[in-house]
Amino acid sequence: MPRPFSPFRFAKRGLDYILSALYLVYFGLVLLVFHAIQVLTFWLGGRAWQQHAASAMNAGLVYGQWLTGTTSRFRFATTLPSDRPLIFVANHQSLFDIPPMGWWLRAYKPVFVAKKELEYGTPSVSYNLRKSGAALIDRQDARQSLGELGRLGGRLKTLDCSVIIFPEGTRSRDSMPRPFAGAGLAILLKKAPNSLIVPVAIDGTGRFNPEGLFPLRSFSRLSWTVLAPIDPAGLNAEQVAEQARQAIAATLERGGSQSGS
Repeated sequence: MPRPFSPFRFAKRGLDYILSALYLVYFGLVLLVFHAIQVLTFWLGGRAWQQHAASAMNAGLVYGQWLTGTTSRFRFATTLPSDRPLIFVANHQSLFDIPPMGWWLRAYKPVFVAKKELEYGTPSVSYNLRKSGAALIDRQDARQSLGELGRLGGRLKTLDCSVIIFPEGTRSRDSMPRPFAGAGLAILLKKAPNSLIVPVAIDGTGRFNPEGLFPLRSFSRLSWTVLAPIDPAGLNAEQVAEQARQAIAATLERGGSQSGS
């Protein structure tokens, strides 16, 4: 049975289209401008300068969401150590999960595990993945994936970076995460066995773009909560992945990621 006509819903839908168009034009311009800036900074100062430019790009994407009336909150529910490698494990709802993590976790020099299809084709994003040393994995090529994750694990061991991985493998549109795969964690932990696994609960991004990039849902509330680390000692990778998933799911069920700032 169709829902009755609502002037409020009609007006809100129209506003979603207008504000989404405004933000997506801004979004595209940020990617284009910062692609040129990243190329220039890498040429002048190498990876370190380029990563500062990438962080500024992420900040621009995050705060630009104000154009849609949307706000983001990032909360640390724990204090993270600086003397152990960190693997941030997050649920995955949307491409909008990523810029806030790159911005608010910048002090930890985060490097992403991403699909190889992103290596080329997207201004700024593809360039940053290549120059940051991200693990760009081909899911159809196990040997290539093992090599990429092993290389990144070697960097992780030296505290040269932290790692951000989305172990669901695909996006979950609802609020509850899908099962987490432990294969990627297993390789990273083999290379850097003293790493801590840090769950990050992401809430609201799937509702922000429920129909793809257009239209977005204006006046959304998005949140990220960094949870207490998991020490993997005595656990296999599947157990670690499941502990991280349960911690994230419990946070989302409580609505805890919506509190704090």
